[in-house]
Amino acid sequence: MKSYQSNRLLKECALEEKCAYLPDRAQTTHYKVISDCSAEYCDQLITRGWRRFGTMFFRPVCAECTACESLKIDINHYCFSRSEKRILRKNSDLKVIIRRPSMTREHLELFRRYHHHMHHKRGWEEQPVTPRNYYSSFVQGFSDFGYEVLYFEQKKLIGVDLIDILPSGISSIYFYYDPDYARRSLGKYSLLRQIILAQERHLPWIYLGYYVQGCQSLEYKRDYAPLLQLSGRPDETQSAIWTDLKPTPSEA
Repeated sequence: MKSYQSNRLLKECALEEKCAYLPDRAQTTHYKVISDCSAEYCDQLITRGWRRFGTMFFRPVCAECTACESLKIDINHYCFSRSEKRILRKNSDLKVIIRRPSMTREHLELFRRYHHHMHHKRGWEEQPVTPRNYYSSFVQGFSDFGYEVLYFEQKKLIGVDLIDILPSGISSIYFYYDPDYARRSLGKYSLLRQIILAQERHLPWIYLGYYVQGCQSLEYKRDYAPLLQLSGRPDETQSAIWTDLKPTPSEA
């Protein structure tokens, strides 16, 4: 296992850019590019509200906005609902493979089709899918903790879930699927499979990344209670304090 000293900080900066979650807002993002990151150090960052794409770690540090809330699922107290059990049964025929992240033509074509679908469904900005961009985001930097979970209907790849399995839990990075199989509720199924994997490995948390009220693409995260929310933006010398996320008035 890699030691803390194996982490090499290649670059660090803060950039102001268009907000990825709320229209007509700017966002200030803190970036770190880390080579040979250890599972322990990745865990420290994820626990403090960072996210990882490839060798790049990032988190919002907007001075006048705290809309981005880091959430995690409490696995030890999670109970599957009836509808979730139906989704698990509905997809029990799928073949599931967990392995180190990779890139094939199947990956790239599925990723392209998913984003084309979300461009029309949610208005996502459609950008060219290139092997270089995919590799730098989802394959590079997986170290000894990054995995992909592949979902097959017979021999057809219909879903790819990117995750990190860390000492304190699973960090949910990104999921994409074949739009032709939307009837299977694959987004929900993939997260339920993460919960099962965490239970099997006796890991207490699943780190969901950011929830932003009013951002439709992130609303699903509130459905997986019990949830905890990170308090503030602790740095690496400060303890990460997580508190129970209270339901909104509409959920109460």
